[in-house]
Amino acid sequence: MRITRAKPAAPDGSARARPGPGRDLAPLLTGVATAVGGAGALLALTGSQSPLRGPFTLFFLLAAPAAAIATALRGLDPFGRLLAASAGAVVVDMLVAQGMLTVHRWSVDGGIVAVTALSLLLLLADGVLGRIRKSRARHGARADSTG
Repeated sequence: MRITRAKPAAPDGSARARPGPGRDLAPLLTGVATAVGGAGALLALTGSQSPLRGPFTLFFLLAAPAAAIATALRGLDPFGRLLAASAGAVVVDMLVAQGMLTVHRWSVDGGIVAVTALSLLLLLADGVLGRIRKSRARHGARADSTG
């Protein structure tokens, strides 16, 4: 009879990453989602007659703003973050459509470009605000330690 011991936990109390298949699934799925969304935007902007144009474009129109909003909401628990990002993506899409219809400038290409621009602005704003927060925290900590 062979006695095996359980591996000790990491010193910080967190569980160790389990080796084997499935441990690198999140980055793979992120890459696939990015490729599908990018293909959807490209198919729609080029006017392709592919049968994948509709589903891929719809995926892009929901995933791009949802990813930008989810990035800004990193403090929430995963389910709340998913729910808020999904609702926010629908709101962004509806606001773009309503705005374009209001000014009588509706077009599929314009909608995709507008959703892309708003998503990029959300990502950039989150990145800039994150840097400002880190800078303030760093300078605040330095001022507290010297003063």
